[in-house]
Amino acid sequence: MREKKIVVWFRNDLRLHDQEALCRAAAKTARVIPVYCFDPRQFGKTFLGFPKTGPFRTQFLLESVAALRASFRSIGADLVVRVGKPEEVLPNLVEMTGASAVYASQEVAEEETKVENNLEARLWAKKIPLERFWTSTLFHIDDIPYPIKNIPDVFTEFRKESEKSTRVRPTLPAPSALALETDIHPGALPTLSELGITEMPAPDPRAVMTFQGGESEGLRRLRTYFWEEDRLGVYKETRNGLVGAGYSTKFSPWLSYGCLSPRKVYEEVKRYEQERVANDSTYWVVFELLWRDYFRFIARKYGNAIFRPEGIRNDQRLVYSNDVRLFQKWVDGETGVPFVDANMQELKHTGFMSNRGRQNVASFLVKDLKVNWTYGATYFESQLLDYDVCSNWCNWNYVAGVGNDPRENRYFDPVSQAKRYDPQGEYVKRWLPELAEVPPSRVHQVGDLSGEEQSRYGVVLGADYPHPVVKYGHSPART
Repeated sequence: MREKKIVVWFRNDLRLHDQEALCRAAAKTARVIPVYCFDPRQFGKTFLGFPKTGPFRTQFLLESVAALRASFRSIGADLVVRVGKPEEVLPNLVEMTGASAVYASQEVAEEETKVENNLEARLWAKKIPLERFWTSTLFHIDDIPYPIKNIPDVFTEFRKESEKSTRVRPTLPAPSALALETDIHPGALPTLSELGITEMPAPDPRAVMTFQGGESEGLRRLRTYFWEEDRLGVYKETRNGLVGAGYSTKFSPWLSYGCLSPRKVYEEVKRYEQERVANDSTYWVVFELLWRDYFRFIARKYGNAIFRPEGIRNDQRLVYSNDVRLFQKWVDGETGVPFVDANMQELKHTGFMSNRGRQNVASFLVKDLKVNWTYGATYFESQLLDYDVCSNWCNWNYVAGVGNDPRENRYFDPVSQAKRYDPQGEYVKRWLPELAEVPPSRVHQVGDLSGEEQSRYGVVLGADYPHPVVKYGHSPART
């Protein structure tokens, strides 16, 4: 009788630590076959014409998969890599290897669950089960105090009840050794060009930090931020910063691809609280992990509604423009509003933007330019290094006023926000060097400069820097 084998399909869980599908498979059989599929559908074009997965995300993904392969090789196994649709690739691998099951993490959004369901149907025809595991959140979906259909539509209600009644499950250990599967060729990682990326932007020296994909890099960032630089204890005071690596955790790229487990972050927070200090800052990291959980549960509750212009509120009253010209000005950082443009330039050149920046540019697109918010969400999907389908689309719902925000007509005034979070104009000038000579008192409103001031500060509106494309900062409800 042939030895039973289990295929473990890796998705957004590119790690060995706290990887339940891997742990359960390793406990059942000595022959685990880890597999990653580069699905061509994830590398096509969006309806707006830009790549669904842009160069920064693609590069980070390739690094993460390469690191996962190296980790498997270090414990005696290997990662099988294929380019193709998982629902076609995996049944073929099962047949070739004689595997008895496929284990995988469970996703929630439409594209991902459709692939799961198609795979399950094809495997079932071969009498092979697909077992799915919930691996992406701090609180396990089976432990929260609500069935999904009853998840509150206000985060605070969810948080308070969940914190009171739900414990965080302990992390699972990484396997120390696995047998190498010799019946199948592991395959090579595709190149950027093979995935449709014809041009990779050069590293920008203005970037907040260098992000490299992979589990070891995620764990290194966790160690550096918490322990070596001891920044966790002041996180709440610095988290709205804009320049440099230290103002926030920057864990999100590794969390988005599952190189870093949220439960691992939680355990390190708790250890830090025991060994150094417990305060509002240490709690705030957990608080933000709970927001991440919440949006995943909300996406599970509302399904495709998170992708529709009317959002999860099904609000038919909001009227959006599909003005591609205005949208492109926003994408290119050429709106004439320095705080917005600086953030969009950072995103364009590095694939990253601060949380404060994201709120402001999203609000500006929707509330000031009145452009369809799904355009912005789609661009973020392409460009953001740390794109996560649930967090991205639910956050855009929130800012557009069709999501989980209990406050009506929330608005981020880009001038008052800039003056508060970039009072000296350091961030704006970093990304808009043409404004280098404009004094801090004027740099966030260069559209108001007189001709004499333009001459004095070396910036000519309409030539060196654009005039504002719209009047802004006049919405009735401001943040």
